[in-house]
Amino acid sequence: MMAGLRITQNVERSGEVTFSFDGRAVTGHEGESIAAALAAAGIIELRTAPVDKGGRGMFCAMGVCQECIVLVDGQRTEACRCPVRAGLIVDRVTYG
Repeated sequence: MMAGLRITQNVERSGEVTFSFDGRAVTGHEGESIAAALAAAGIIELRTAPVDKGGRGMFCAMGVCQECIVLVDGQRTEACRCPVRAGLIVDRVTYG
């Protein structure tokens, strides 16, 4: 995990909300993507690969590569295309 990243000067953001990732409380700004909120919190590994079990995370940030697939309220979803909202339950996708 790396240090949190977020531009803070001269930026207007929507209200801050809390959601969970793998049972851990994470804050983001309502409407930003789950991938962006997790990256800002220093969380870059979002799932494991099915073959080599290596870590995967956001790559294209526009829903083409599907490297950022997570479980959102139990449904597989691209983290880069799903907006953060309060109370959202997000879990890492792992294989074996």
